[in-house]
Amino acid sequence: MSENHVSFEPVRFGILGAANIAREFMGGVKQSPLLTVQAIASRDGNKASEFAKTFNIPDQHANYEAMLADPAIEAVYIPLPNDLHAVWAIKAAEAGKHVLCEKPLAVGLSDATSMFRAAHKAGVKLAEAYPYMAQPQTILMNALIAEGAIGQIQTISAAFGFGIVAPDGTPIANPANIRLRPDRAGGGLLDAGTYAVSLVRLAVGERPTRVIASGRYTKTEVDQTVVALLEFPSGVLGHISCSMSSSFHRKALIVGSNGVIETDYSNHGPADGQLHMNIKRGVPKTIGFETSTISAADGFKLEAESFATWVRTDKGWTGASEAVSLDVAATIEAITKSLKSGRYEEVAQ
Repeated sequence: MSENHVSFEPVRFGILGAANIAREFMGGVKQSPLLTVQAIASRDGNKASEFAKTFNIPDQHANYEAMLADPAIEAVYIPLPNDLHAVWAIKAAEAGKHVLCEKPLAVGLSDATSMFRAAHKAGVKLAEAYPYMAQPQTILMNALIAEGAIGQIQTISAAFGFGIVAPDGTPIANPANIRLRPDRAGGGLLDAGTYAVSLVRLAVGERPTRVIASGRYTKTEVDQTVVALLEFPSGVLGHISCSMSSSFHRKALIVGSNGVIETDYSNHGPADGQLHMNIKRGVPKTIGFETSTISAADGFKLEAESFATWVRTDKGWTGASEAVSLDVAATIEAITKSLKSGRYEEVAQ
């Protein structure tokens, strides 16, 4: 978003937690004209002090409660471990703060529903953070689907994976990585899998009816690699895969009755500021793909500016809607059940 569009006072953010992803977020938003990070909170006072000094943040708090009691803070960004998202998002809403919460919004549908209920009651905004949704690449994808450029979607697949464990489930680098901890809601599905599931849900536009999944597990007994089939009311069949023991990959294939879209649904733009998406318009095999080159930027900056605009103007949010986030939570919950049962599981409606 250009500075020429700034017509409101920057939204004053606080960050709950000083994890690595908070540093990445801060690196993206620190130059934004639409928001300012006023404070950082950490239960480790030294960590909060170091974080504040590194990023020139005016205020620091030694606990999360103090942050939420700070009248200077209008909105909070929550990069905490997965199992803490619901409790602190609800506390933030009750304190009158708008909430931009890292994915996954919650570990289950019940918690996600409670989070939105608290936000509505308090009259604040709540959104799940997916940087790729703020990229012009994804906005173009949504527009092409909406205008019928590829006809009716027939099948869709989305994959995302990286390598932090060996194929046998042994940690490669850091055994203490929070994604390997079952007590902190770790695992590939609640990490990379949320991106794949959200992309499929975003493109299809409805909640699946049932799913079936299979997976492999790490030595710490969190899901390591997951594949799942999703069935939708409209007849669309979806497929997602995620892994923590693979070469890095991030791709989606959306197949319509009259065309195809290939996208890597990237979180961030590369150094040259350009992302690409392949589009086939038509049915015959003689019709090839055209490549669209799309401007891109830091996804944290784009999503935070979109959120700030939404806070100030009640419009402009380009990320996950409440319906999308609830559908993703319900779908992941059903996939988790299917991993354990080995059967089709109904998605809560």
